[in-house]
Amino acid sequence: MNYLFYKRVIDFCLSIFVLGITWPFFLLISIVIKIDSKGPVLFKQERIGKNKEKFYILKFRTMKTCTPNDMPTHLLKDPNAFITRSGRLLRKTSLDELPQLINIVKGDMSFVGPRPALWNQYDLISERDKYKANDIFPGLTGLAQVNGRDELPIDAKAKLDGEYTRNCSLILDIKCLIKTFTSVLKAEGVVEGKIEKKIKGEKKTSSY
Repeated sequence: MNYLFYKRVIDFCLSIFVLGITWPFFLLISIVIKIDSKGPVLFKQERIGKNKEKFYILKFRTMKTCTPNDMPTHLLKDPNAFITRSGRLLRKTSLDELPQLINIVKGDMSFVGPRPALWNQYDLISERDKYKANDIFPGLTGLAQVNGRDELPIDAKAKLDGEYTRNCSLILDIKCLIKTFTSVLKAEGVVEGKIEKKIKGEKKTSSY
């Protein structure tokens, strides 16, 4: 059988297991968020899933309720003005992503795959189409995340997503998960706010 079939079974069983051992963290983080700022514990946002079907991704809320909802954090002029005190730690350690285990159980996501794009990130979605990277489940982490994350331009990110789509295997998934763990410990590739690069003497703003 195709590995993608077994991948779904592994994703479901592993996410149930991880949820079972991390529920105390869910409880503790929820209490901290409620004490720290007004608003819900969980943040829902419309994203693009397998075959470009939309779903709502779940995260622990790390930003104030007045934050623009459908705008990537890196496009905010001053994201630090919106991030809560507890949110800084959650984002730095990637603990805000824990609720996506629920998305994996539901069948919206996988542990490893292209990170789900916002519904209005048309440039990224279009670029991924070239490599059929929209044809598989998006992931909690992925090949692009362990090779630059927020620092990558759209074309490079889409190419890595395409490489993962072509070479998807258990060994590659394990490598991505291990590298994700080490990257999180080092807080590598995390960028808050707009990224501007000079190309041929002109400033170019990356949006992904």
